[in-house]
Amino acid sequence: GAFALHTPATMASLKQMYTPLRAVSGSRAMSTSQGLMRKRFEEILPEKAKEVADVKTKYGDKVLGECTVAQAYGGMRSVKSMVYETSVLDSNEGIRFRGKTIPECQELLPKAPGGEEPIPEGILWLLLTGEIPTQAETDSVTADLHAHSALPEHVVPLLKSLPKDMHPMTQFSIGVMAAQTDSKFSAAYRDGVHKSTYWQYAFDDMLSVIARLPTIAATIYNHTYKGGAPIRYDNTLDWAANYAQMMGHKEDLFLELMRLYMVIHCDHEGGNVSAHTSHLVGSALSDPYLAVSAALNGLAGPLHGLANQEVLRWLVSFRKKLGSQEVTKEAVSAAVWDTLNSGQVVPGYGHAVLRKTDPRYECQRQFALKHIHHDEYVKLVSVLYEVVPDILTKHGKTKNPWPNVDAHSGVLLQHFGLVEEDYYTVMFGVSRAMGVLPQYVWSRALGFPLERPKSMSTEGIKKMFENK
Repeated sequence: GAFALHTPATMASLKQMYTPLRAVSGSRAMSTSQGLMRKRFEEILPEKAKEVADVKTKYGDKVLGECTVAQAYGGMRSVKSMVYETSVLDSNEGIRFRGKTIPECQELLPKAPGGEEPIPEGILWLLLTGEIPTQAETDSVTADLHAHSALPEHVVPLLKSLPKDMHPMTQFSIGVMAAQTDSKFSAAYRDGVHKSTYWQYAFDDMLSVIARLPTIAATIYNHTYKGGAPIRYDNTLDWAANYAQMMGHKEDLFLELMRLYMVIHCDHEGGNVSAHTSHLVGSALSDPYLAVSAALNGLAGPLHGLANQEVLRWLVSFRKKLGSQEVTKEAVSAAVWDTLNSGQVVPGYGHAVLRKTDPRYECQRQFALKHIHHDEYVKLVSVLYEVVPDILTKHGKTKNPWPNVDAHSGVLLQHFGLVEEDYYTVMFGVSRAMGVLPQYVWSRALGFPLERPKSMSTEGIKKMFENK
């Protein structure tokens, strides 16, 4: 059935449709952030601070693990050396957001009226507080984000001045940096506020960054691909649905997909490139805009967020290889073996940590099978899922033969007409900010220090172990 486009009546006061000008640079009143989420954070902060202090006192001299020479050269894989509260990635069961699996989040988090997928405002509350919010609490987050969404007036003209052939992720990083001019955290630090209050200004910036990203991202999309189509900000919608409609996508089912996409891409433990980058940069007391922009630059790498567009391009090329053949297990298996035997890889399979099917893949697969199972590429992805893990296992060169999140997301977006694959990582980045910024707030609230691991040279390693 159709999904309603509007949030509940508690949002009735926010039902003005903004013109393009006001949507991107207007005078929407900036909230003082005295919303329910901030109040709840302030309530739980003392207990959490005491817990961390007790852990440091009781276990401060205990050893979490070790770092071998191979790990030092190998990207520090599995080295336990940072604290990140919002999510934990288990190699066998996948991601848990504050202890909750993706299916549990889909079941427990509030939905849009008539919808079936959780809205991202609920996951933001969960990541920040560790608690499942009520519908009213989730609506309050939506209201807070709308109140923080107006961009500084110079941002959109700057974005529209950028070359259209500049990669959207480069534009995105520039746009976030440009919006940093009214960072509350940066201004407060310059004013010499006490460090015990840092979190308050970080909280304001968290809301502003998350609130502004959809307008920045939609401006990039429309400028680069749609001839500069005007942005109309609609604050009768939840955060993800408003982002979708600013790009010109108003189909009810696509709004549901956008909600799901934003939830499942938001966080993936602290050691991945984008999360770790934001954590590292934030530890220098760079404000949330600078931390998120740095995270986006990491996300733009082909070994991280850029992988989703590479998977889609591979699927299109793979389908062409099949030619007029029907997409059967036999035909796909033969083509996959040809790919591997020619020295190429099957993108979208394998993960640095996971050793099973990525739950983020599985929930997208279920969405596709339920709603768009007749799509040609959905069928191809389904057959690949049936044959590739076994082939990769027999091939013997992959520790994890199972699909990751990137193996499915592009196909879903293509189905709904969002075909500009260079843009997909921007959407990933909009979501990822909702994961890394709650940790930024906690890091400032708990007084986390500057991150400064010890590095070694090859010569130093040799001296350390030779003649022993």
